[in-house]
Amino acid sequence: MLEADFYLPSSPFQGLDSTLFMKQKFCQEPNSPSSSALQVQRKLLLKMQTCSLSMLKALASSITFAIILWNLNFLDYQSEVPGPALGHSKPLTVLIWHWPFRHTQNLSTDVCADHYRIKGCQLTGDHRLFSQADVVVFHHQELQKDKERLPTERRPPGQNWVWVTLESPTNTKALTGWNRTFNWVMTYRQDSDIFMPYGELVRDSSASVDIPTKTGLVSWVISNYHRTQKRAQVYRELSRHLQVNVYGKANKKPLCPDCLLPTTSKYKFYLAFENSIHQDYITEKLWRNALLAGTVPVVLGPPRTNYEKFIPADSFIHIEDFGSMKELASFLKTMNSSRYRAFFEWRKRKPLSLVSL
Repeated sequence: MLEADFYLPSSPFQGLDSTLFMKQKFCQEPNSPSSSALQVQRKLLLKMQTCSLSMLKALASSITFAIILWNLNFLDYQSEVPGPALGHSKPLTVLIWHWPFRHTQNLSTDVCADHYRIKGCQLTGDHRLFSQADVVVFHHQELQKDKERLPTERRPPGQNWVWVTLESPTNTKALTGWNRTFNWVMTYRQDSDIFMPYGELVRDSSASVDIPTKTGLVSWVISNYHRTQKRAQVYRELSRHLQVNVYGKANKKPLCPDCLLPTTSKYKFYLAFENSIHQDYITEKLWRNALLAGTVPVVLGPPRTNYEKFIPADSFIHIEDFGSMKELASFLKTMNSSRYRAFFEWRKRKPLSLVSL
């Protein structure tokens, strides 16, 4: 059973190499499940090793966890099992205890069957079904605010609790008090019990390579700008040597949801700067704002080797590839068209489509 491993930086300027590593032991061993539930769990864990985000198509970040859960194939293995789903005497019930960011969904229909062709499951947000639930899902954002709203009933035998967050350890607060509470961890970390990345590349033989027309050099969309963050420091240094067109609330140039990709796609490069630096913390800044837009990401985040576990090495530029921001600026400004097109060659070698939250 995995425990939730957290990187806790002692200062906002630290990277992984100098980060204080600690283990937050708030997971308990999974409860002994029924035979059918055990079969479900084994199938689930097997599928997590092989499945991709085949259903997800650039969903907005405000989408609820429940829909993300299913699109990430949390229980998609059942669609491959002919006949009755694993011989269940009753549906496998997944209870969403906290709707992420208060965005509730209509679950009055058979969501599993109607939307995902999954047999023998039930997705619900009805707390009255707690005693019947096989799995109960808790989103950390709401746990911080509504701790008193945890189930008051005794947890039934075989029921497992899932702790979910897509935030980095730097932005995940109020962890004290949850020791030995949850059975599974669901995060962007690859070593999570249930892996939920911000994006992924999936094989697609019909994928084409189309580079949007470029009218600008570098863009950046930023909503929360804090001078003490490493990304703010790097931006200030980089902007001394080239012009960066900055959009977003932080620069009083907010973009509507439908305006973001058309805007960033006009630039050759996009600053995919993460707000904090942690293992596997590679967010929509790379997947949606840059790759999905058809621009080349200049990344600030975990080391290059970590990025290369998710995307090809020749698809992005890492700030650590350069000795200074002056060198990086020169590289971007003097790049010729053939060198720029080389950043898209991987799309020809491996016909892939990008899916992003």
